[in-house]
Amino acid sequence: MNSIKSNFIYSCIYQLVNICVPLVTTPYISRVLGADGVGVYSYNYSVAQLFSIFILLGLNNYGNREVASVRDDREKLSKTFWSIYCLQLFLGIVVSSSYLLYCFKLAEDMIPALLLGMYVISSCFDVNWLYFGIEKFKFISIRNVLIKLVNALALFAFVKSSRDTLNYCLIIGIGFIVTQFSLWPYILKNIKPVKIEMQDIVRHMKPNCILFITVIAVNIYKYMDKVMLGAMESYKEVGFYELSEKVISIPTSLITALGTVMLPRASYLAAKGDDKNNALIGRSVIFAMLFSSSISFGLMAISKDFIPLFYGDGYDRCVALFIVLLPSSIFLAFANVIRTQYLLPHNMDKCYVFSATIGAFVNVVVNTLLIPRYGSVGAGIGTTLAEFSVCFYQTYSVRKNINVKKLIENAIPYVISGMVMFGIVFSMKLKINVYAAITIEIFVGVVTYFFALLLLLKVAKRNPKEMVSMFFEKR
Repeated sequence: MNSIKSNFIYSCIYQLVNICVPLVTTPYISRVLGADGVGVYSYNYSVAQLFSIFILLGLNNYGNREVASVRDDREKLSKTFWSIYCLQLFLGIVVSSSYLLYCFKLAEDMIPALLLGMYVISSCFDVNWLYFGIEKFKFISIRNVLIKLVNALALFAFVKSSRDTLNYCLIIGIGFIVTQFSLWPYILKNIKPVKIEMQDIVRHMKPNCILFITVIAVNIYKYMDKVMLGAMESYKEVGFYELSEKVISIPTSLITALGTVMLPRASYLAAKGDDKNNALIGRSVIFAMLFSSSISFGLMAISKDFIPLFYGDGYDRCVALFIVLLPSSIFLAFANVIRTQYLLPHNMDKCYVFSATIGAFVNVVVNTLLIPRYGSVGAGIGTTLAEFSVCFYQTYSVRKNINVKKLIENAIPYVISGMVMFGIVFSMKLKINVYAAITIEIFVGVVTYFFALLLLLKVAKRNPKEMVSMFFEKR
């Protein structure tokens, strides 16, 4: 079994490549395609994502957990995999057929919708849940890096002007297909073919459907923002929101990496009756708050200078989007630890489902009220309030099982330090070269954040050396 440290490193690579490659291509794409072109892609991609969730149901969590609990027994592992995948494949055929009907009968832009339909098809073959369950993070990371780099090169080579929106959609679609197909050679070689009865498939339906309610709810406030913006406002507003999300996902990538690693390990420990995972939750919260608060408030602080430099002219709207959207990553980070290290490993699926349903409800209501008046900024406010409501309910639900008060006390110094950094850096008015201004702002931000953090830790009578060393202990 790989250590949590090595798994986390590989998972970080996996997540950061997903974030960093778009960050390299985004300044180019935003200038070449413009907000309208990006909006066409983003709207149709969001629709394809909504169809795809009906293929994967709750498999990314359920499949991961089920595989992790039987990974020591090859016979059980093989049977578990094939019985779950048969369900996924059946749903994939039904949903892909439905998506084609949508493209030909309902889609406003049929060609982009068809091209991004490759994302829907690729979901039929998406078995990342198996690799995460058996903790094969190295393979996933290396594969992801190579495919993402080739994809990025293709974008620079074939997307040259606003007329190349279709090329952009085609390249993205092919990337999804290649990514998922590349998973299968290992599976066909290492997972035994076993006889599967209908009852083996059916037994996975109910728990998947329970978690699927969560998937629907999460996707409502993750993707419906852009769908509602496209329907109620314009493709340009969708473009602003899409471009802002690409940068805003940076602070959540490391937290996602942590959750991806800890879910199979926590599920494995829970299946073995070993509850030592509880001791890791406090450490994980500190880690999550350190990275989410420092990066989120840091990006907010430099947004006035960073956005014109990064996106080009005409994207001033994104400054307000950064400020209303980035706080959501802090709530997401805290909830991610609770969810992946306690709720899901201990089969508290109903709690997870209800919390996501609350978040979806809050998001839709706020979007309906604010999008007509504030456009993409209203959608950003809806997302942040949704993440807060999810975080609050999940944390409240485990108050009798883990020491929630202590977790919150541990998190507060990091959030306050981030707020102090934001207040100081955002108020700076440097009338110098933009590169020099951003460099100075980052330097001041780093010094301010860690000075405030060390001061707060001292007031709270915590040893900063112990807080740092715990991240390097072998697990």
